[in-house]
Amino acid sequence: VLVCTNIIETGLDIANANTIIINNAHQFGMSDLHQLRGRVGRSNKKAFCYLFSPPLSTLTSDARKRLHTLEEFSELGSGFSIAMRDMDIRGAGNLLGAEQSGFISEIGFETFQRILDEAIQELKENEFRDLFKEDLEKDRKFVRDVQIETDAEMLLPDAYVESTQERLSLYTELDAIENEEGIAKFEEKLTDRFGRLPKEAKELFEGLRLRWVCKSLGFERVVLKNNKLRCYFVENPQSPYYESAMFQHILSYVAEKGKTQGLSLKQSNRSLILVRDEVKGLRAATHLLKQIEQTSPVVAL
Repeated sequence: VLVCTNIIETGLDIANANTIIINNAHQFGMSDLHQLRGRVGRSNKKAFCYLFSPPLSTLTSDARKRLHTLEEFSELGSGFSIAMRDMDIRGAGNLLGAEQSGFISEIGFETFQRILDEAIQELKENEFRDLFKEDLEKDRKFVRDVQIETDAEMLLPDAYVESTQERLSLYTELDAIENEEGIAKFEEKLTDRFGRLPKEAKELFEGLRLRWVCKSLGFERVVLKNNKLRCYFVENPQSPYYESAMFQHILSYVAEKGKTQGLSLKQSNRSLILVRDEVKGLRAATHLLKQIEQTSPVVAL
């Protein structure tokens, strides 16, 4: 039995040690606990880590979150997940200042990163347009994200994935998928872990496909309710999107085939809207918009 302080976290390596007891675990930081836990289980023997602390109801909110995180991420290679959760708890600080922790704890790292990317892109497209002209021409993205509103159920049901944290993790992973190959691998993973896909999960994949084509066409928001499709163009009237080849193609497409395909354009107080009735489901909406996308000279190139 070795009784010691947390000095051992710096690299003590005893292969046959398989149990560690950490007293007053709530007083340690996340990295300390992770390193201490790593002192055992360094061979093929099953190891145990016991975290002793007062009742959870008496601990601070951050202390409870740290302990729950160590409990949740116990698999080999969980270090990155723990680090990201620690950043969410403490906050990542002020990117342009001296603070070492900040408001990111209120919104999460992913949201913070998206807001930062949007702010940088806006500066590139407006105040520093001339400076980044070549970069913008190479990677022209007029729409960063698409908001989809529908009466179809798109989700991973609680009965299919019971853990809330697991569902959130899967949603994050799904959000990063950018092609059909990614969906196929994700679907195979879900089927292997949780069984046959429910209808709601399949609709979630259809929503992802719809988002891809809407990004390409330049729609910031899509509403599909009661079989009525409404696609909202970029809200900012000064956006360079309205000078793009894609927007001109959509105008030409509606002018030529709008009557036969039931497509029309309407102007609201804030946005220009592409309208089509009798669209039965997300797959039908994706198929309709893909016809517009695939006839575009921008895509053809």
